[in-house]
Amino acid sequence: MPINCARLLKNITISNELVGSVGRRTFAVGKANKGGKGAAADALKTSTLSKEVKSTTTVGANILKDEADPKVMADSEYPDWLWHLLDKRPALSVLRRKNIETLPYEDLKRFVKLDNRARIKENNSMKAKN
Repeated sequence: MPINCARLLKNITISNELVGSVGRRTFAVGKANKGGKGAAADALKTSTLSKEVKSTTTVGANILKDEADPKVMADSEYPDWLWHLLDKRPALSVLRRKNIETLPYEDLKRFVKLDNRARIKENNSMKAKN
């Protein structure tokens, strides 16, 4: 079967003009073509929302079908843990250098989690080598 397909492909002739037009890279028409695609793309770039709406709602954050976008609230109305989500937490090497008995609860919990993870990785790599 593959030999028959190869014979058929040998008999097909493709002109250089066809190859040149298919393989040639073309670019979109710029702003010189007024009323064409360039004008439509520029119209889409401009935002139709007013600055007031942008500052009072989180546009695009709605995940429900029939609901409106959520409103932006004052900072005091959000929970305290929200403001600490992006804080840098200490790495395992930093936690190992500290005295475990004086660590705060959150750091101690993180130390136990990271230390367990490191020991599991080490045990897995030892088993893989044998």
